[in-house]
Amino acid sequence: MSATAPTPDPVPGPLDRERAHLAASRAALRAMREDVEALDIRDVTANWVNAAVLERQIEDRVKALADLAHTPLFFGRLDYLPTTQEGGRFYIGRRHVHDAQGDPMVIDWRAPVSQPFYRASRRDPRDVRLRRRFGYTGGDLTAYEDEHLTDPAEAETVSRLLQQEIERPRVGPMRDIVATIQPEQDEIVRGGLSGTVCVQGGPGTGKTAVGLHRVAYLLYAHRERLARTGTLVIGPNRSFLRYIEQVLPALGELEVRQATVDDLVGGHVEVRGADDPAAAVVKGDARMAEVLRRAVRSHVTLPTEPVIVVRGSRRWRVPAYEVEEIVTELLARDIRYGAAREALPQRIAHAVLVRMEAAGEAPDDRVQDQVARNAAVKAAVKAIWPPVDPAKLVLRLLSDPAFLAEHADGVLDEDERKAVLWARPPRSVRSARWSPADAVLVDEAADLVARTPSLGHVVLDEAQDLSPMQYRAVGRRCSTGSATVLGDLAQGTTPWATRGWAEALAHLGKPDALVEELTAGFRVPREVIAYASRLLPHIAPGLAEVRSVRENPGSLEVRGVAAERRDAEVLGACAAFLREEGSVGLIAADPRVPALEEALRAAGVPFLSPGEETTPDVRLTLVPASLAKGLEYDYVVLDEPSAVVAAEPDDRMGLRRLYVALTRAVSGLKVVHAAPLPEQLAG
Repeated sequence: MSATAPTPDPVPGPLDRERAHLAASRAALRAMREDVEALDIRDVTANWVNAAVLERQIEDRVKALADLAHTPLFFGRLDYLPTTQEGGRFYIGRRHVHDAQGDPMVIDWRAPVSQPFYRASRRDPRDVRLRRRFGYTGGDLTAYEDEHLTDPAEAETVSRLLQQEIERPRVGPMRDIVATIQPEQDEIVRGGLSGTVCVQGGPGTGKTAVGLHRVAYLLYAHRERLARTGTLVIGPNRSFLRYIEQVLPALGELEVRQATVDDLVGGHVEVRGADDPAAAVVKGDARMAEVLRRAVRSHVTLPTEPVIVVRGSRRWRVPAYEVEEIVTELLARDIRYGAAREALPQRIAHAVLVRMEAAGEAPDDRVQDQVARNAAVKAAVKAIWPPVDPAKLVLRLLSDPAFLAEHADGVLDEDERKAVLWARPPRSVRSARWSPADAVLVDEAADLVARTPSLGHVVLDEAQDLSPMQYRAVGRRCSTGSATVLGDLAQGTTPWATRGWAEALAHLGKPDALVEELTAGFRVPREVIAYASRLLPHIAPGLAEVRSVRENPGSLEVRGVAAERRDAEVLGACAAFLREEGSVGLIAADPRVPALEEALRAAGVPFLSPGEETTPDVRLTLVPASLAKGLEYDYVVLDEPSAVVAAEPDDRMGLRRLYVALTRAVSGLKVVHAAPLPEQLAG
């Protein structure tokens, strides 16, 4: 019997080779992490302080090197033309990975060599011969797709994998868009650190994700500088921050603080109260900054007596008119109240030293410091330039009609002054029921007394809802740094909502900021955004309508039912969407939420609150319309549009709130109503 020749192993195909590279890259990442974990710092630290700092840095590095099982390590590949300077092949991913010899296996998406992955095209291939995109199921590489950018024979088509990634069901918190960044988004993401940029973007244009990826890019490109100065992401509420909080860690960035405006200004007083809209509008007006400035400076009293300093057997006299000149000059310089108060004793002491030198003495800096601490000088400073407590100042301003009238003269009219005065003045700072707007006023007063520290970069999301005084509060946190401002004028749902970006940026202290507009929608289906855009002429005349690139026939259904059938129809719509893959949001006017909670519980349907992370077993979130902004769901059931409008103080705010609610769906929207639709929507 002759032996049969063994069957040769099949030659591995392209997909097998890419899977092998993925496995090797994951192994290399594990090795990088193990190398850091194995570091022994016992012999390289001089003291326990250095050791603690180094240990913390090592812990952060280990966290940054985590391999997230269901997050693709790389999502693309670039093959450059062999004649180019770059040459070779690069895998593009969320972070850099190198092998044992230090050669790159995955290139960070933020590196310059990765930029053509987002911007290269047939018209401008940027020396890229082939761009390959990868498709994943969970963490497994399951598909790839090629574009031969320098091949004139290949027809230009829409990337199927790119479309699938955009439409992938949303379960859990917001995810990054690093694999799907578009050229116009990439230009914003990679903008320089020195300039402030404002991004106007309608629903589904990806402005929030662009802002977060811009932070990640800036931390990559300016790591050392921003490590010293710090970064901050500001969102509209805690639910929104919980929704976005995992984006930056997925990109390897762990040190970015996240906060709301209320968090920023809440350190001065405890917020326990609320204002009616009229009071909140006046308190949020930029004119309040001038009222506060006047009130702070009113504590300065021009001297009427000389300052007499006794040293040993000598008496040195600085006449009142000279002290007055010093005080007047400090006031004219318009520096912080506290800084001027600290400068005053030194200036008076200098005047004394001039007299000592004229008398033949030779005093030095130590003598000047001693004179500045002299009891007579300290007493004079206390009388002329007393300390100011910001909270007590605002308490008096909002409690004392005469004090407010004196400093608001020519700034606020009588009705406006009445609107901000407390009907029942509290006895103390601690007993006061401070409102969020009051806390912003205290923050402004605190900055008039002592400068607020500035960060290197601040991202401000949903900026259209901020008052001028809130913009000022944010601007103080980036006075020497830069900002990325994100918002949509059509989604402004506060009585003081931004009317235009030029005005808002001026309040922020960044009047020269570049304003970019994103008009291409990648999330909301065309049918849904077109329906919601019926409201635009009534809520934001002149604003460009979002042009959705997503065709999804049948994504919109508007269903009118009898009142007694409404709740059953809503529950049925939720049940139908839950049979699909992905997250479901039930959005309703705030007053309707308790009834819907009861109906869901009675039907045995588990649900979450906004910001809570969905699970495979609980994918339905009940969302009050007031908290829907910034959130996205695969499918949305919108309960009673007219009730959403009616829950707001006026029709314009109500229609804007409705516009927000209508544009939260990524795959399908069902509108259920018993009452007639708002006429602006019925169209």
